[in-house]
Formats: sequence, C-alpha cells, structure tokens
Amino acid sequence: MADDYLVRIGKLIRDARQHRGWTQTQLADALATSQSAVNRIERGNQNISLEMIARIGEALDSEIVSLGYAGPMHLRVVGGRQLSGAIDVKTSKNACVALLCASLLNKGRTVLRRVARIEEVYRLLEVLNSIGVRTRWINDGKDLEIAPGAEVDMAAIDASAARRTRSIIMFLGPLLHRLDNFKLPYAGGCDLGTRTIEPHMIALRRFGLEITATEGLYHAQVERGATPDRPIVLTERGDTVTENALLAAARSDGVTVIRNASSNYMVQDLCFFLEALGVRVDGVGTTTLTVHGVPDIDVDVDYSPSEDPVEAMSLLAAAVVTESELTIRRVPVEFMEIELAVLEEMGLDHDRSAEYAADNGRTRLVDLTVRPSKLEAPIDKIHPMPFPGLNIDNVPFFAAIAAVAQGQTLIHDWVYDNRAIYLTDLNRLGGRLQLLDPHRVLVEGPTRWRAAEMMCPPALRPAVVVLLAMMAAEGTSVLRNVYVINRGYEELAERLNSVGAQIEIFRDI
Repeated sequence: MADDYLVRIGKLIRDARQHRGWTQTQLADALATSQSAVNRIERGNQNISLEMIARIGEALDSEIVSLGYAGPMHLRVVGGRQLSGAIDVKTSKNACVALLCASLLNKGRTVLRRVARIEEVYRLLEVLNSIGVRTRWINDGKDLEIAPGAEVDMAAIDASAARRTRSIIMFLGPLLHRLDNFKLPYAGGCDLGTRTIEPHMIALRRFGLEITATEGLYHAQVERGATPDRPIVLTERGDTVTENALLAAARSDGVTVIRNASSNYMVQDLCFFLEALGVRVDGVGTTTLTVHGVPDIDVDVDYSPSEDPVEAMSLLAAAVVTESELTIRRVPVEFMEIELAVLEEMGLDHDRSAEYAADNGRTRLVDLTVRPSKLEAPIDKIHPMPFPGLNIDNVPFFAAIAAVAQGQTLIHDWVYDNRAIYLTDLNRLGGRLQLLDPHRVLVEGPTRWRAAEMMCPPALRPAVVVLLAMMAAEGTSVLRNVYVINRGYEELAERLNSVGAQIEIFRDI
C-alpha cells in the first residue's frame, strides 16, 4: 500500500513538473538535490517526507498534497449532461484583488460587498493580515471589512502567500505613500511566461519609487516629494500597470494624467472605488485618466464591485459546449459586447434582457439566455485587443467554442508567451487543435469529446476550458490538482452542479 502511494505521488509530481515546463534537473536545482533523486521520487522508488512534498509543491507552485487544512484537490466529472435553469455571475476576481490593494490607501474602515471567496483573495488577505491590516468577513461571510493599522510591518510579511499571487505587485502603488523603503517578494500566480515589471517601474519612478530585484525580493526605495511633472505615458496598456499608476496617483498631491491607460472592467471598478474615497478621476472608460490626488485619505467607505465578465464568458461557454439552454444572470454586458457580436456571427442562439445597473450604480448588466446552436467557424481569427476589444482572458474559451463549431478557427493569443500551448490539452479530450507557434493555435471542429484523466493546466483560464470540455465528454473524466481554478472561481463545481452538471470534488490522500 505504501509503495502504491509513492507511485501515485510521484506521478502527480511528474505531471506538475511537466506542466510547469521544467526538466528534472531544473526541479532538482530548486530543491537543492540531484536529478537522480527527482527521478527516483517521480518513479515512486524513494520514500518522501511531507516536508519534501511541501517543498516540491512550493517550487512548482502546485498543490501536490494539501497540508494542514481540508480542501478540494481533484475533480471527477461525469460528462455528457445538459445544463438547465439559471446561474448568477459572481463579483469580479480582478476587481476584488485591486480593491484589496487599494484599501491600503485608506486609514478608515473599508467594506467590500460580495467579495469573491477565491484563493487569490485568500492569499492577499494572508499577506494583509501578516503586515498588520485587520480583516474580517461580515454579514454571514458575504462581505469583507478591512481596517489598516496605523503602521504596516513589512518585515513580518507572509512571503509564501505573497509569492502565490501576481496581485502582490499592486502593493507598490499604495506602499510608496506609507514607507520610505520596503521589500516585497516576487509576484507569482499563473505560469504564463515571462512578465516584466518594467512597465510598472516606468510609471512608479515618476512618484519617486526605485526598485532593485535580488534574491527573490523587490527592494523598494522612495524619494519623498517626487511628483509627476508631465503626463505619465504607460509603455503597455496593461490592467495592473494602470491600476498601480492609479494607486500611486490617488495620494499624490496634485493632478496626475495617465495616458495609454487600460479602460478594462477592473480598472473602471478601481476608479469608482477611488471616487468613493474622495479621489476625483476624470476620463473613466477612456485611455486618458486624470487623477486629482488626496494626500491623506481617512474615510469609512462601503463599495460593491461589479460582476466578472470572464466568469460570465466561462458560463456561456459551458452552455455552448454542453449544447444546453442556460440563463446567465448579472452579465456585465459592456465588457462582453465584442464577444457576443463574434458569437452571433458564428450562429449563437441567445436572448438578452433589458439592461440594469450593477450594485456599484455604474456598470451595465443583462440576463443572457443561451440555447443549443449550430455554430460555424468565424471568418476572421479570434484575437484579443484592449477594451473595448475582445477581452484577453476570454480568448481561451473560444478554443472550446470553436471546437464544437463547423470548420477551422485560428486563435491568436499574442499577449501571453505560452498560454496557447495549454489549450492543446483539449486534444487529450478528443479535440483537434494544431499549435502553429507559442501564440497561435488552429482549432478544427466539430469535436466528438471523449473522457480522460489529466493534470490541470497551470494557467487559470485554460484550466477551466479543460473542465468545460470534460463536462461535454461522455463518460467520467478526472481533472487533477485544481488549485489554479480555485484561485479565480468561487465554488465553481458546486455552482455548475446546481444547473445540472455532475462534478465531484475529491482528494487522494
């Protein structure tokens, strides 16, 4: 029995390593051991301690075995079932994490309504708590109360939690107003290739922030009194880059103009929140933001982030690939209009309700009913563009949708270095996807899905795409190591089960 467990653990480690794109030698270097030792572990020929399992999991950013708490590990999916009924879209993951970072600007009490209960939020809360910020769930766990302390203790930061989220990079903007120097662990999160922080630095240097990176840490030094003397032009129209610039400008005395800014959904939610803090932001929804900074912010604020357009797209894709009629409620339609236009051209049969306001009073919502449709491949390629173009994070869902459409679809994911590669995991479920290069994949449809057992891709959206394909495949599939899905979705399996899916959460050991 013990030998059997060793073999199973070894297989999990091997799959996690391969999904990370590492060789045995690279993993051995990260663990300060030999390649032969890693080989023996992966073959189940070496006893392995819980400490070593934990170290391997941290090195691979993969939950090999969950230690110290009970939680979901794998999903068993009985596919071929149609969905029916209605399902609500949860609040935006990316908005919620930005607002958690923004709460550091405020000396007063911040209440965020209906915060997404996801791993990405939990990691940020662990970091905030470790540096002296008090947080608690209120109203039966629906809402979150945040009370920053008078001081932040960066020496006590939970480095392990910080390294498991890319959102930690957005601490730079608020902290430069509170500390003259501090250290921040390298950002982690999805494995989507090299992401430089240089665009952040170009913007934040104008506020006096200088960064050196050594030994897994960003070393930050702040020159007091520095303020932008001309408009800040972002070198990339990135969401987190724009948010960091906004967070820095919010408490900078004077007026800051940010050009080539992202106008995406999470940026707009952050602007609305800053306005609730008393910071005037002109140009919300455009690529030029003018921020009228408030050097001292001490207010009690209550804010409701809007719904998540990427989750809405996930649920729409679930209905399409399972050939179901499903109503998706509280869809932030202004951030899905291009996606819906493309799907209409492909032949999607759907209705939408009249528009109504989200709880933030600003974002436009609709209820969307999707019905089984005969889809044709689009004439043009599917590719992302900054808002109001097709959302970068919605591109992977078109791989699953294109797989059930008649004809060939070219998907060009030019933003990320290797996310397109993960989409080819659909081939193990019967898909016909041809990788043309690290950014382009050709999808041939329609697909006769088949069940399979496989490791979860290490990137959030491709992981959910694999889950949706499993829901469409006749038979029983297993998706292992689903922590990455829990980073961005709240109780996704349970919610899909409520509309007819059959997904079981289980653990090996």
